Amino acid sequence: MPTYQCKIGTVDGRIVEKVYESGSRFQLKENLEDQGFHVFLIRRHYLSFLDGGKGRAVRLSGRQFLSFNQELLVLLRSGLSVLKIFDTQLEQMEAGPFRDVIAEIREDIRGGSSLSEAFAKHPRSFSPLYIAALKAGEKTGDLPETLARFLAYQKRVEAIRAKVRSASFYPLLLTTAAIVVVIFLMLYVVPRFSQIYADANVQLPLITQILILVSDIVGRYWYLVIGAVVLAIVLCKPILRTSQGRLRIDGLLLKIPFFGRLAIDYALSSFARTLGTILNSGTPLVEAMKMARGTLNNLRLEQGMIQAIQRVEEGSALSDALGRTGYFPALALRMVNVGETSGSLTEMLSDIADYYEAAVEARLNRLTTMIEPVLMMVMGLLIAFIIVAMYVPIFQLAGTVA
Repeated sequence: MPTYQCKIGTVDGRIVEKVYESGSRFQLKENLEDQGFHVFLIRRHYLSFLDGGKGRAVRLSGRQFLSFNQELLVLLRSGLSVLKIFDTQLEQMEAGPFRDVIAEIREDIRGGSSLSEAFAKHPRSFSPLYIAALKAGEKTGDLPETLARFLAYQKRVEAIRAKVRSASFYPLLLTTAAIVVVIFLMLYVVPRFSQIYADANVQLPLITQILILVSDIVGRYWYLVIGAVVLAIVLCKPILRTSQGRLRIDGLLLKIPFFGRLAIDYALSSFARTLGTILNSGTPLVEAMKMARGTLNNLRLEQGMIQAIQRVEEGSALSDALGRTGYFPALALRMVNVGETSGSLTEMLSDIADYYEAAVEARLNRLTTMIEPVLMMVMGLLIAFIIVAMYVPIFQLAGTVA
């Protein structure tokens, strides 16, 4: 991911320079402004690898994040002071970048910063949603309860992500196995047969000639094939990094049959769960929508959400604003409308998230059930084509001898 050198103004009036990773300059600027920073300068940091990792953000896995915060929650409930809590955690941590981040947070708190302000100085390690939860807990004076609600939300998010990863593992394994088998046949088996036919000087069928030609090209010019693939990736990456390029790709992904609906349901469940969690912490609707927008993970959906946020700011109802994006199903819109009119929007958003998480799980189960026989059939037909193409001349030769 590209690295950028940024000069930003913090909420306490300081001007600092930091290095961030982001998909694009525009996306990074939006994220920083949403977090309350004033952006003075964003410059592409091409030589970041020469820094030896210094200044780069520490990325936490879902398991690391949950482990750290569960320990933090237990210590907060025990009644220890915040500084004592961080001293306890630092004693148990192994030396590394994350320990350095926690040590910086501890020093900021000792210097007078609040917990949320100290964590907010590390936006690539801790999400804006997490910072918002800490701020809400500090305002209400019930930080442990707020943190507990956030961890429950995070566990649900990690559970649905694990299901998506699990569902995609087996198809990926089958596809890899098929590619390996085909490459072995094309580079090892087919050349052996082609040499036999060349020595026998037999007339080969068209399918055998095509197969031998492809095998010969791949065997002789494999480095050109790999180079063409690498070049295509290198040329496509800058396009995908631009906002316009990502917008087109994300729009096409949403139009793919079955997979597009799956992506929308997954984004909708994440958005509803996140929005409900933020609203439950006391954050205003517009600010909550801005924070939850990042969970959509699709630039086309995010663009529609930006327009929805603008409509809500102008006075439109949430259900009407979401409906005009064209991506939210009628059922979800009716549930949001009921939540708005009855004053139970957070509970209704939780029900929406539960419903569409179940829908995503059902689609994933159908996908894994369907894709296994399809991949096996495609792999079998491809291998069968190669074998038949190589054995047809033998059958013809045997008929001639007979």
